[in-house]
Amino acid sequence: MTATYTKMLATTTEWLARHSIDALRISVGLVFLGFGFLKFFPGVSPAEELAVGTLEQLTFGVVSGGVALAVVAATECFIGLTLITGRFLKAGLLVMAGALVGFMSPLVLFFTDMFPGGPPTLEAQYILKDIVLVTAAMVIAARALGARLVPPRERTASDVKLAA
Repeated sequence: MTATYTKMLATTTEWLARHSIDALRISVGLVFLGFGFLKFFPGVSPAEELAVGTLEQLTFGVVSGGVALAVVAATECFIGLTLITGRFLKAGLLVMAGALVGFMSPLVLFFTDMFPGGPPTLEAQYILKDIVLVTAAMVIAARALGARLVPPRERTASDVKLAA
């Protein structure tokens, strides 16, 4: 490798280590805020019926209809705002952990509706993509709890000899 290429690779790696988790946090926050905001307007969110039905099931009917939709909307917006701003991040991540259980629960609660006769419906696919949100939340939470993404230090000729 040329010295220029090696330096460019090291610089890129350091930049990614410094900024990628924050970029992930903000982008996941934008997703939550966007989907949550839509739910404040009845009939606008394509997931409205599923969100209301799920919360009704999880609360045994105590929270239903418009109240259920408002709770989901407020929860998603709170999560989104904490992720975007980084303020109250641990609280937002805790709320997200509970919410993600709720987001995935239709796969259990409404399995036959999600997979009628085989392939997943569009709603099931919508829920399955939340697996990415769960893993992104794990990375964000690890950072919030003190973990760091650290690029490898530059290898020297003596490191190569030691490794051999």
